[in-house]
Amino acid sequence: MQEGNEGNTTITLALTGASGACYGLRLLQQLVQHDCRVFVLISSAARIVLQTEESIELPEGTEAITTMLSERYEAMPGQIRVLGNMDWFSPVASGSGAPKQMVVCPCSTGTLSAIANGASDNLMERAADVVLKERGQLVLVPREMPLSAIHLENMLKLARMNALIFPASPSFYTRPETREDIVDTVVSRILDHLGIEHQLRPRWGYDS
Repeated sequence: MQEGNEGNTTITLALTGASGACYGLRLLQQLVQHDCRVFVLISSAARIVLQTEESIELPEGTEAITTMLSERYEAMPGQIRVLGNMDWFSPVASGSGAPKQMVVCPCSTGTLSAIANGASDNLMERAADVVLKERGQLVLVPREMPLSAIHLENMLKLARMNALIFPASPSFYTRPETREDIVDTVVSRILDHLGIEHQLRPRWGYDS
């Protein structure tokens, strides 16, 4: 990606405190590799999950995290931009500047509830609200089991608003051999819905 190239896809990626940080990280890696510009939102609970599940301890401050993730995924300057959850002057806070696509991966049921009810108490919730009101593409990747009636009602409410409810349900017909293979069965389908071509895994019905 060339710095300042406005022709590339811009996507908002939010990581919450749900288990499954590996999905969000792998998705970020793929978005960078496919020349997407990514606005990244990370909740305080997500920081704990990243440390617990992936042994990743994020530094303080959005600029430091931006540098860390950019180096980790070999991003071009400006390709990754981490935003603070109270950064109300960032592009994602307004319909005039927000990307038309947003993925919350993994998505906690708390965040899902806040989005379903239009809470907009922080930038992550506001960004999702903006995508919905602007008739963009909102992809929510919940990680919870079992699901209560509250969770299901919120999912149905969001589905009726044209949000895509995308549970992190790995497939096994390709016989994944590693954790990374399993994660890719989910991430590849997310990329499909974002309209991003990839070669993460063989497609059903085609020769590999």
